[in-house]
Amino acid sequence: MELSAAARRKKQKLPEKQLHERVAAILPESSLYTQLLEFESRVDAALSRKKIDIQEAVKNPPCIQKTLRIYVFNTFANQIRTIPKKPNSEPPTWTLKIVGRILEEGMDPDQAAMFQKTSSMYPKFSSFFKRVTISLDQKLYPDNHMIIWDNARSSAPHEGFEVKRKGDQEFTVNVRLEMNYMPEKFKLSAALMDVLGIEVDTRARIISAIWHYVKARKLQCQDDPSYFNCDPPLHKVFGEGKVKFTAVTQKICPHLAPPQPIHLEHRIKLSGNNPAGTACYDVLVDVPFPIQRELNALLANTEKTKEIDACDEAICTAIRKIHEHRKRRAFFLGFSQSPVEFINALIDSQNKDLKLAVGEGGRSAEKERRSDFYNQPWVEDAVIRYLNRKPPADAPGST
Repeated sequence: MELSAAARRKKQKLPEKQLHERVAAILPESSLYTQLLEFESRVDAALSRKKIDIQEAVKNPPCIQKTLRIYVFNTFANQIRTIPKKPNSEPPTWTLKIVGRILEEGMDPDQAAMFQKTSSMYPKFSSFFKRVTISLDQKLYPDNHMIIWDNARSSAPHEGFEVKRKGDQEFTVNVRLEMNYMPEKFKLSAALMDVLGIEVDTRARIISAIWHYVKARKLQCQDDPSYFNCDPPLHKVFGEGKVKFTAVTQKICPHLAPPQPIHLEHRIKLSGNNPAGTACYDVLVDVPFPIQRELNALLANTEKTKEIDACDEAICTAIRKIHEHRKRRAFFLGFSQSPVEFINALIDSQNKDLKLAVGEGGRSAEKERRSDFYNQPWVEDAVIRYLNRKPPADAPGST
């Protein structure tokens, strides 16, 4: 698995933060710095574990049930019955609006205003729906009487839905709302509903409810715990006297269906109060736990990481300077203790470095002085290669 650039940089910086043992011998106080490094490593390990836990929690966020209040109303403008007809006036129009907001706990539902915005901690209104279908009167609007909004094709969530048309006749609009449950929910069949007492729920919770039903009524087989016996209500669901636990997921599929959409009707009124319509509808929806947004912000926050990287860089720079000063100290200390030996050792070292620089680091004059050096197996092959590479003495152009 490849590491990110930041992770590679951090991995390279870690050794540079360590103090050399020779520095520790010179500065006994440096043990405090070493203890801080050990403590930092333990803190980093703990933070990494917590971050992994948070990432796992974000993948399967906990949800709470809230009431979504849906408002359906319309406004109108330039209607002949409300404004006397004027020459060159704008054509009469109406606008249908569907908005909603999450009701907060402790708030009087009767005081919830339709134009009051939902708190930013909750998803936007359109996020709660998979598909919205608005049907107009086909006689009045034959060309575009059906308006369909699909969540899968929407680029961004919206605070509400709005349909504007020209017209001066009142009629009834049909609104079809298909809920967008995450995770997906299903409507139970009548037989399974009688057993579990659940009308709509997720597949995982339905299977869990069946397990609790079996456990509460002690229907698990004694001789083979992987099976359970079916009492009369379960027999209506599975049609068998004994069912294996692993087969429940497949066997309940015929008893699960998509939830019924919500059907609403609204009368487009073009006179009287503007906006027209005071009906509202309450629907239970699942919203992410309030702390979920804070967890996402914590994972996405890179400012602290940049600050920590800057501090690490400053520490590494200081450590490099300490190592450089230690080398200079060792140099002058060696020279002060024995100048002659120090200079000879320095010249010998420089001589070796020079030979390596010019490519002669592998040759040894002492070994080449002895005859045994030329009795090695590779010498004959080397001589042949050398002679073949050397031009003949009588070749044209040779001197």
